[in-house]
Amino acid sequence: MPRWYLTLFTSDALERFGFYGLQAILVLYASAPASHGGLGLPPTDAATLFGVWIGFMFMLSIAGGWIGDRLLGNRRALLVGSVVGMTGYLCLAVPAGWGAAVGLPLVAVGGAIYKPNHQAMINLMFDGSRGREAGISLMYVATQVSALAAPLLVGYLGERVSWSAAFLVAALVMLATAIQLRLSAGQFGDVGHRPVRSLTADERVTVARRIGLAGAVVVAALLALGLTGLLSVSLAIMLVGVFSVIAPIVCYIAIYRNPALGAQDRRRLRAFLVVFLGSTLFWMIVAHAASLLNLFARDHVDRQVLGMEIPASWFQAATPLFILMLAPLIAVALPALGGRNHVPVKFAIGLVLVGTGFLIMSLTTVLASSGEKVSPLWLAAVYLTHACGEVIVAAVIISAVAEILPSGFMGRTLGLMWLFAGLGGGLGSGVVRLAEVIPEPLYYLGLGGVAMVCGLAFALGRRPLANGLTAGLHTPAPQAAGDAVTEGSR
Repeated sequence: MPRWYLTLFTSDALERFGFYGLQAILVLYASAPASHGGLGLPPTDAATLFGVWIGFMFMLSIAGGWIGDRLLGNRRALLVGSVVGMTGYLCLAVPAGWGAAVGLPLVAVGGAIYKPNHQAMINLMFDGSRGREAGISLMYVATQVSALAAPLLVGYLGERVSWSAAFLVAALVMLATAIQLRLSAGQFGDVGHRPVRSLTADERVTVARRIGLAGAVVVAALLALGLTGLLSVSLAIMLVGVFSVIAPIVCYIAIYRNPALGAQDRRRLRAFLVVFLGSTLFWMIVAHAASLLNLFARDHVDRQVLGMEIPASWFQAATPLFILMLAPLIAVALPALGGRNHVPVKFAIGLVLVGTGFLIMSLTTVLASSGEKVSPLWLAAVYLTHACGEVIVAAVIISAVAEILPSGFMGRTLGLMWLFAGLGGGLGSGVVRLAEVIPEPLYYLGLGGVAMVCGLAFALGRRPLANGLTAGLHTPAPQAAGDAVTEGSR
């Protein structure tokens, strides 16, 4: 393992600590009474807020990728994202209403800048596609180390000490991320130091003018809504949900029409739209773990262990724990699975797995409807299916994105990937409200059935989709699994 790989591995583990810590407690913090330091939102609004926040972060990822591609360079964008995220967590640590209003958007902006550029650096540092998919699978372990530790520490501090203490710990970890990236810059050589295609002087003026105009419009709209008394959490949730649907469409069309792309590039991008939409459904379902499933763990699961009631947020550690156990095995098996049709085949498996998890959840809610608290093993089974699906889908889509468009579009293509994931969050923020009017067993049964049907569609259409994804590319023969893991580890 070269030093650059270890640096990216460690920095991702640190940066994701804050993200998964906030994911574990955001719904609980938002639904906690104001007298206990929370935001005092109704449970459904709190669940919706999580979907909107994660959708907002993913929605901004296309801009974060653009910043790395055209403005800062992918490596310098990592440092900027870390600093912005740290500032957001510090604002959240302030026990005042404005702290959440300012801190949540800043954390979203920091993550939107950091994540696509981190993934771009991984793809750029792996010279050629050989071993990239297995390498990303192993890199995913770094994420799960934080996803396991963050709910245990941040969740305990938030639920048992104070929400401010939990956010302060996340800010300190983000500071460590920024310091590590700054001290390790020389390991990457010139990769990501400058934009692949920098903005010209005229383009900089145009971009500055457009950003200033957009900022002025947003500020004016917020002031107008505030003065008229219309500004509220519900309105903000609705607006972000609408924009999370519009943004993927607009940005996809903008990239598709870019004159730097050729006919074969556009053909691959058209085929990849199907993958983007599949990821939208996948992440919409997975995001329920930190919203409705988190509230279900708080209210309907027997959390007594050895005479102590464990925090509800600790259940968020189940998925990363399973991923840590399964990732090495999946990294071995993943490269050889599906042959040249591997992307649609693996997507089909991922969607079927999360669909199965929601079918289990449907049965679990039936058992809880009597008022008796259910065994935590039911939720563990749901999180196990999510873990298996997530480690497959995440590695596959990040690796496949590297082959779709030229390297100068790497950050934007990864940002587009997270933009469609954000669409899942935006749609999910509306979908979770259906749980108020639809019986819970039917709610989970419906979503699980949709996921399984879409997974079957990916499996049946694997050949034409694979042909579209590889149009104009030389596709090497699938390598042996052991070779892939050796290359990825190296």
